[in-house]
Amino acid sequence: MEAKKIPETILNSGQKMPLIGMGTAAIPLPPFETLITIFIDAIEAGYRHFDTAALYGSEEPLGQAVAKALQLGLIKSREELFITSKLWCTKAHHDLVLPALKTTLQKLGLEYVDLYLVHWPVRLKPEAEAAAEFRKDYVIPFDIKGTWEAMEECQRMGLAKSIGVSNFGIKKITNLLENSTIPPAVNQVEMNLAWQQGKLREFCKQKGIHVSAWSPLGAYKTTWGSNAVMESPILKEIASARHNRVSGSTEMDI
Repeated sequence: MEAKKIPETILNSGQKMPLIGMGTAAIPLPPFETLITIFIDAIEAGYRHFDTAALYGSEEPLGQAVAKALQLGLIKSREELFITSKLWCTKAHHDLVLPALKTTLQKLGLEYVDLYLVHWPVRLKPEAEAAAEFRKDYVIPFDIKGTWEAMEECQRMGLAKSIGVSNFGIKKITNLLENSTIPPAVNQVEMNLAWQQGKLREFCKQKGIHVSAWSPLGAYKTTWGSNAVMESPILKEIASARHNRVSGSTEMDI
């Protein structure tokens, strides 16, 4: 996969975003050295968009991989990469957004991220630092206005070239738009062939918000995944037919 062949879209912020990206979430997370090697291999293979998050624990090794890729000459400048990271729910407080992004940038070793997302439309108590689960006693009312104001400030300061949201439905986005000066550039949601999010995609299209998919193959064989895509009888039939045609063509070439 050559970098120049990766299709791009232009976000409502005016920034270009590669449509194919590499997610960096894994449970359990591999050792840092393993991750650094994986990321460097991905850059060498042509990946230019990397998706990380404070929750994932992969920001630091991704940053080290970017530095090493520059050192090795795999990329000429940081501008060749599109880096996405996300604000975790314990930091979804007006006064904690900017410090959270600065911590992310420190771990990445970068001056800015290309896209910064509100990870979930949920706010947790700050002391619930390790809570990936939305325990009832940790959840407090979500201050979308205050949180988004702080996100907008991050973009105005140049620390995030674009800002957006993740796992937001139509009602949450509508509420956000009513309280925003800068609209979200992206809404990243779970989306795949078995769950196509038709109504949400149409709504976001009308609002000029790009919809990005996480786990587009269904997160097959993961703790949060589904086999609905990879084990789909219809998709298997298509793959089998295509494999047969490719095999026949190869034999003819031989």
